[in-house]
Amino acid sequence: MSQPFYVSPEQLMKDRADFARKGIARGRSVVVLGYDGGLVFATENPSRALHKISEIYDRIAFAAVGKYNEFENLRVAGVRYADLRGYSYDRADVTARGLANAYAQTLGAVFTTESKPLEVEIAVTEVGVSQDGDQIYRLAYDGSVTDEPGHVVMGGDAERLGRLVADAWRPGLSLPEAVRLAVTVLGTAEDGTVRAIDPAALEAAVLDRTRTRRAFRRLDAEALAELLATDDEDDDQGDDGSAGTETDAGADAGDDSGPAS
Repeated sequence: MSQPFYVSPEQLMKDRADFARKGIARGRSVVVLGYDGGLVFATENPSRALHKISEIYDRIAFAAVGKYNEFENLRVAGVRYADLRGYSYDRADVTARGLANAYAQTLGAVFTTESKPLEVEIAVTEVGVSQDGDQIYRLAYDGSVTDEPGHVVMGGDAERLGRLVADAWRPGLSLPEAVRLAVTVLGTAEDGTVRAIDPAALEAAVLDRTRTRRAFRRLDAEALAELLATDDEDDDQGDDGSAGTETDAGADAGDDSGPAS
């Protein structure tokens, strides 16, 4: 009887990590930034039906990169977790930290026990009453959780784009400034050249702290075009970047909407 090949635990974990990282890197990057009115999300995604950015609960949103079917299952599970907890206790008891811990347990269990890890990286965010209260949790394929201060970039060339964001981001950005920064970073090549991205090819949304209950709203192509066209003089005159059509995104657990990687 033949004996199975021995693979050390260290090599097994390394192979799984390399496999997951390669799958995640093939996806387009997602940028999450804090601004004075909440949190803004942006990514290249021409699909109007498959979303990388979604609402989870009143003031909680979800962004992901990687394999769509895998992170869509996580999104739906998150919506169900939030609905059940909010119904059983109180809506205020549904927090991004609790949801991030639940996701971390799932991702960690799959990474250590299953033959194939989930090829996903997700961000769970919650908007607070002030910018200091905003929360951004980044969860890796192995279940590790990082509390990101003010901004995060996932997928694609995340390390390089993350450095660009860190160099340019500051607390108190206006919405037009934050959107322009996110789109500029997404369009910056390795040689430093910046390509223009059509607003119709972007998926963007915000968690707006000024809204009383459901803080999540999507920014359509028209709204993005106006925000990207807003110059600094308009910002100084008090433009809040809210022009354009906005649509509320539902968080129905049975919704098929979610993003392609």
